[in-house]
Amino acid sequence: MPQAKALYQWEQRVATFFPQLPPRRRAWLALVSWGIVLAQCALLSRVVLRLAVALRTPFNTLRQRLRKGYRPGADAAGQGGAFDYTTCFAPLLRWATAGFTDRRLALAIDPTNLGDRFTILTASVVFRGCAVPVAWHVQRGDAKGSWNEHWRRLLGLLRAALGEGWQVLVLSDRGLQSKELFETITALGWHPLMRAKKGGRFLPDGWAKGLALGQFVTRPGGRWRGRGVAWPTSSRLSCTLLACWEDGHEEPWLILTDLGPHDATAVWYAWRGWIEQGFRDLKSDGWRLSRTRMADPERVGRWWVAAALATLWVLEAGAEAQRLAIPATQAHEGAGGAFVTSLFALGLVWLAEQLGRGVVRRLRRLPQPGWPPSAEEDQLVQPLCGIAEHSPIPL
Repeated sequence: MPQAKALYQWEQRVATFFPQLPPRRRAWLALVSWGIVLAQCALLSRVVLRLAVALRTPFNTLRQRLRKGYRPGADAAGQGGAFDYTTCFAPLLRWATAGFTDRRLALAIDPTNLGDRFTILTASVVFRGCAVPVAWHVQRGDAKGSWNEHWRRLLGLLRAALGEGWQVLVLSDRGLQSKELFETITALGWHPLMRAKKGGRFLPDGWAKGLALGQFVTRPGGRWRGRGVAWPTSSRLSCTLLACWEDGHEEPWLILTDLGPHDATAVWYAWRGWIEQGFRDLKSDGWRLSRTRMADPERVGRWWVAAALATLWVLEAGAEAQRLAIPATQAHEGAGGAFVTSLFALGLVWLAEQLGRGVVRRLRRLPQPGWPPSAEEDQLVQPLCGIAEHSPIPL
């Protein structure tokens, strides 16, 4: 049966990257991720229905098998015991970066919500307008307390998986600004690009008095960069401020980093927006997980592994469709390299069509995404060369 053969091929590939999982757990993960792509949806009932048709297996039999995979250990008989989904973070990261040849990586971190039921703290590899979740923590929406300990644990697991010799940028939005998180990232040997709120203050080196961050650029076209101390009257974080206000944006980017003023560019921060597209792929436009009926954070965390793996597979397919110049890919990039069609949407349509015929094309790993080209960096850096680094006067 062609569908069974295609599933077997996918199981073999999953086994290559998840050798630490018990065989039955690997089979479950491959089955669910394969079903998600077939159904173009990650809701349990839709996945089971699509698998039942494809594999000619009773609906209730498949439903029980899939439910056992994400239930707690006491209910997961025959599945290799309790499923600690955090053991899947390292394989996901290694798979997502296996094709990266120059050992440079951009990670975005951000929370996302499933209604008011759950908050999911997520770290994602960003890639061509999309994002692959590689680590997450699921908690109830009304949970109290700081998130920093969860970010420390998640990023520590990814650092251990990645090993030495990588240049890693960690991109975060204004809601995550904190000295503690900044120092957690730098302690790993990685580089934060942390967007700060414009009301905070920054004291440049050599100045007697600081200014509100929003005063360093006050209109579109403004640029400023320099070393100093953020929040000088409270947290006192020694860092570099990269401030810029691009045309077409309602307000400036105020980026804090440990890199030197001439070693970084705020252009890199544009990648952070890709994690938001990744959340749309997971929750609404793609897998529709915002409609899940699961009520337990651990179960959501386990099911998220299959959704993350399906996302990675779809992005590989999208990149392969581009490489092969499939006609539909011509609409993916418009003038100036802007993304017109989502790489996720492109890969999903192409891959689902193949799987519907019982075919699994051998896909290459995600190619190394381009670092911001020097021409873009020059657009940001060159105007800075014409103003004094100590002057907040806009261009």
